[in-house]
Amino acid sequence: MKKALIVWGGWDGHQPEQVAAIFADMLRQEQFEVEVADTLQAYADAEKLLGLDLIVPVWTMGEIEQELVNNVSAAVQNGTGLAGCHGGMCDAFRKNVDWQFMTGGQWVAHPGNDGVEYTVEIKPGSSPLVAGLQNFTVRSEQYYLHVDPAVEVLATTRFPVADGPHRTNKAVDMPVAWTKYWGAGRVYYNSLGHQANIVEMPQVKEMIRRGFLWTAAGKEQSAVFAAAGNSGIYTGMGDS
Repeated sequence: MKKALIVWGGWDGHQPEQVAAIFADMLRQEQFEVEVADTLQAYADAEKLLGLDLIVPVWTMGEIEQELVNNVSAAVQNGTGLAGCHGGMCDAFRKNVDWQFMTGGQWVAHPGNDGVEYTVEIKPGSSPLVAGLQNFTVRSEQYYLHVDPAVEVLATTRFPVADGPHRTNKAVDMPVAWTKYWGAGRVYYNSLGHQANIVEMPQVKEMIRRGFLWTAAGKEQSAVFAAAGNSGIYTGMGDS
């Protein structure tokens, strides 16, 4: 059985407990052994994290001890998958650039706030993770993010839709979902999921389900990574 850890908390407006419950049910249906925690101290046991197949953060804003970020980073570098959505992963700890480097992006704005209607455009051929999926419309927050150029973009949305100072720039396609690697570990992010009802949308739920399974499967790469002479521990992020 693959093992997953879901850690929820932070800002209540994103309904982290409800979203964590949806994710736990999704993973149990995929035959995962799932632990759900409501404290960041769930990241304190570095050896335990190394033994997981998947970590799912559901924690918007707040602050985190550097040691806990280091533990998660080391686990992912050694093959543990990291996957999440919306502010629960990429607006988690605004002061910690190490977390942002690992996850691949950081929320900076949602012009129009909640209730903006926009199209999610699947990027055909980008990955088996989106094979057979179609574009769809969502009414929710439209995330504007600062994004790691190394990510593999799976879906995008066009800005501007709502008014704001960004309108005076040219139109841009903002990533909605992406994958990347962190050492031997796989990382998946989806900017949808403002609240539980958005996560429950069939299109969103399927995208996230596929992301979870893909990231958890990356554990098999860790032996290859180690055999290539990689330590799995990166120490070049000392300024957070």
